[in-house]
Amino acid sequence: MSNSWWEITILCHPHLEESITWRLDKFGCSGTSREIKGKSYIIQAYAPQIQYQSLDISALSLWLQQDALVLNLPQPLTRWKLIEEEDWASSWKEHWEPTEVGDRFIVYPAWLTPPEETDKLILRLDPGVAFGTGTHPTTQLCLESLEMRLSKPKENTVIADIGSGSGILSIGAILLGASKAYAVDIDPLAVKAARENRHLNQIHPDHLVINQGSLSELLELVNDGVDGIVCNILAEVIIDLIPHFSKLAKPNTWGVLSGILIEQSQAIADTLEQEGWIVAALWKRKQWCCFQIRKAPKD
Repeated sequence: MSNSWWEITILCHPHLEESITWRLDKFGCSGTSREIKGKSYIIQAYAPQIQYQSLDISALSLWLQQDALVLNLPQPLTRWKLIEEEDWASSWKEHWEPTEVGDRFIVYPAWLTPPEETDKLILRLDPGVAFGTGTHPTTQLCLESLEMRLSKPKENTVIADIGSGSGILSIGAILLGASKAYAVDIDPLAVKAARENRHLNQIHPDHLVINQGSLSELLELVNDGVDGIVCNILAEVIIDLIPHFSKLAKPNTWGVLSGILIEQSQAIADTLEQEGWIVAALWKRKQWCCFQIRKAPKD
């Protein structure tokens, strides 16, 4: 018997897109897509029925209305219905097109045939129920940051990807020339999707290790530290993780952190400073930001 999913459809003002996407992600939705309809946006997202009841979706609808009131924008119209898993898989994929990210990447849906000749790095992806399709500003900011950091990768560059979702960032790092990446996520479905995407991009498991878990799992996998840390998850989780980053770090380790709303950036910056990290750059896109960090030199 297949699993059922809530299909949540939101008709909204375009300026509400980022707050709605953030709210849906925080709620636990998967496979978010956007469609333009006249002067409005239609945003669709999916949540497993086994985890959420109709009352939970009603509460989500109220939160979306309250967010719009705070921003002094028209309230969105939210509708939801139950669909079967195979219908969910096909519904949101209909709206996902190849996406160019930065100067070097094009993220290509697995069910489309990529071009034979291109000067781009083709990152093929089927996220399943995991976060990370290349369309969200935080994912794009992270890929662009990796592009800069790995423009001239050193030999034997090792990356850690915490909260890897679909695996898009660690796969991107390997395509850019990193020698090895370790990716972890607490969600077993995300781990499954990331492993399938590793195979889709013809990356050997020895070069990209994907396990279920979080920082503690990484510490067991990595003996000598990593050269780069990538983390695109909720800001509250990043704040909890920052004090432990030093356990993974070498003297010259750098990091790319996103999933952070601009109004949350000061709390992140303060925590980084307290834990001996320097903010080398802060990139912003719409309501989101991405920290590029490095270890502060010891006195």
